[in-house]
Amino acid sequence: MINKLTKLLKEYKSLLIFIALMSVFRSAVADWYTVPTSSMKPSILIGDRILANKMAYDVRIPFTHVSLYKTGDPARGDIIIFDSEAAGNRLVKRVVGVPGDTVALNNNRLEINHQNINYHDFSYTSNRYQDDTQDKIEDLLGVAHSIRVNKMGSIRSKFNEVTVPTGYYLVLGDNRDNSADSRVIGLVPRNEIIGRTKRVVMSFNYDNYYLPRHDRFFHSLVSG
Repeated sequence: MINKLTKLLKEYKSLLIFIALMSVFRSAVADWYTVPTSSMKPSILIGDRILANKMAYDVRIPFTHVSLYKTGDPARGDIIIFDSEAAGNRLVKRVVGVPGDTVALNNNRLEINHQNINYHDFSYTSNRYQDDTQDKIEDLLGVAHSIRVNKMGSIRSKFNEVTVPTGYYLVLGDNRDNSADSRVIGLVPRNEIIGRTKRVVMSFNYDNYYLPRHDRFFHSLVSG
């Protein structure tokens, strides 16, 4: 038995080394994730495979959250991937408040550091199942991106002013009335953040026989 195992290991040595290196790469350098919910619409669609840069903020020991070296910190407007202990799940949200910021939301309009954020109408959705929503361009003090709001608002369309403490981030989904984000799970600790995404790698339409959305392949999530 031992001889057979040794023979197999020798025969598949190159394959095993390749698998090990790929696992380390995906754990510590870059990976992609499937987005299963609509919480980041219209920026990220259900069925998008997003590229995660796991060295955007830290060089970590593979397969752990232990940081060996900090390469940067999340900035306002970044789309981050994090393992949320509060949610018990891996989530993708947009950073709205960084340490030191004061943030409030009223009727789906943000106020950051006592400055009202600018909004511009983008389009009205024509889908009959979504005719109660509206897309807008939100300018996060220099970072413009799309958001989706319910025209009639919701219980999540406002919150009182909060100051973001050191080591934490306030995150929201771009689909503002349909996202379990900091309004539900609280502020996100810095050590839960595992990477940043700026691009969709590929996309499949779950409502149309999983056909590829070719226009979403390598689609940039960064405005401009």
